[in-house]
Amino acid sequence: MHFIALHGKIFLVRLGEVKLVANIKSAEKRIRVTEKKTEMNKRRKSEIRTYIKKFDVALENGNIDEAKEILKIVDRKLKKAAVKNTVHKNAASRHVSRLTKKLNEKVNKAV
Repeated sequence: MHFIALHGKIFLVRLGEVKLVANIKSAEKRIRVTEKKTEMNKRRKSEIRTYIKKFDVALENGNIDEAKEILKIVDRKLKKAAVKNTVHKNAASRHVSRLTKKLNEKVNKAV
């Protein structure tokens, strides 16, 4: 780790990345809190994308019942992410709507 002064600010350089080093205790805490929240948001989004991929695979294989169960899970996770401001509520609704539309098209095609 190296400290670099640039334009009157002190930066901490670690493994190729540059981070601003806070001079105030509350600012240091905000940085820590932001990093934790960013990590949690990444985990939530990644989990949602994984379930969406599982949903698509289930639809491609014709497992409509499995796709319905996965859609319920995706819906629940997207709504929770919207409540926690990880995803905008309209974006969450849009994703669920599009997945539901895909499922309904597959069901109607099968019948």
